[in-house]
Amino acid sequence: MVGIRKSPILQHFSESIAGAPTIRCFNQEARFLAKNHRLIDNYSRISFHNSATMEWLSVRINLLFNLVFFLVLMILVSLPRNTINPSLAGLAATYGLNLNILQAWVIWNLCNVENKMISVERILQFSDITSEAQLVIENNRPEKEWPNNGTIVIQNLHVQYNPRLPMVLKDISCVIPGKKKIGIVGRTGSGKSTLIQALFRIVEPSSGRIMIDGVDICSIGLHDLRSRLSIIPQDPTLFQGTVRTNLDPLQEHSDLEIWEALRKCQLEEIIKQDHRLLDAPVIEDGENWSMGQRQLVCLARVLLKKRKILVMDEATASVDTATDSFVQKIIREETNYCTVITVAHRIPTVIDSDLVMVLREGQILEFNSALDLLKDKTSTFSQLAMEFLGRN
Repeated sequence: MVGIRKSPILQHFSESIAGAPTIRCFNQEARFLAKNHRLIDNYSRISFHNSATMEWLSVRINLLFNLVFFLVLMILVSLPRNTINPSLAGLAATYGLNLNILQAWVIWNLCNVENKMISVERILQFSDITSEAQLVIENNRPEKEWPNNGTIVIQNLHVQYNPRLPMVLKDISCVIPGKKKIGIVGRTGSGKSTLIQALFRIVEPSSGRIMIDGVDICSIGLHDLRSRLSIIPQDPTLFQGTVRTNLDPLQEHSDLEIWEALRKCQLEEIIKQDHRLLDAPVIEDGENWSMGQRQLVCLARVLLKKRKILVMDEATASVDTATDSFVQKIIREETNYCTVITVAHRIPTVIDSDLVMVLREGQILEFNSALDLLKDKTSTFSQLAMEFLGRN
């Protein structure tokens, strides 16, 4: 129980440190501090009772041993001299005094071993987690230039996170043309992010399949699949290091190519403000950059890779409208060579897509051009657009 009570303290503390700016922004310091104190009190309460129990056990063991030892001594003293050698009786009494300490030490360590077994329990829990598929399947690797066109065919796709849970995606079937821009919209819980996870095989399909340029993604290794796709997530990820290592961690591109990607994202002047240029430091999680700048760095990384399929999973949900418009402008101008899948809540983000997919409860409700869906006043997409305009 001590180990179980300690984990929430560490988790809450690390999350509070990571989200400190948000906590201060909403004036929630007192609530988080109170929760931290409450978790520490819960841990201290269990820890105190555990220590008290161990000490009480030691006292009881000592009392019991002393009582037994006293009775043994009384028996030895009361025996006639010719029954037992006095020297052996003295030796037994001397060693008996040390047995008290040894017995207490053995019992104390047995209790500690039992308490520490929670670590073994957690290891066993992790060992029961199903591993991901192979990173590389040597006898079934895609061509070096795959995917060439970026056409995605989804056939009767069913996805669930656990066999005991209901289906999240139900019989999804569609064709996403290559080199087109596809917008995916829907209310919270409709299955938008799950569809993207299925594309990257973060969640394996329960049935059905996804084919990219004629290759079933479940038939190839995870590395071969994920290394050929690009994604800009909602929370931009930057690593501690330099600008260069964040844009090109595998050192596959020249400085000229990196500067070209930065120029397209309007980050060139910002980088040049530091005399170290591409070797300028980036602290953990990119905290020395604003949220919008971090998102643009992720976009520059994508432009540098030049993959045939780009996924934007709520990529502009955490930035202002101006940055959102700028990102969409770059996507329109610089990604004509690839298929772009945009998951968004903001209708303007997907309004200029070639096709719009509307999901509801894990099923495709509508899949057509944005203009045609807007013309149909009874369409769900049209209703979502009207709701968005009403809120703004």
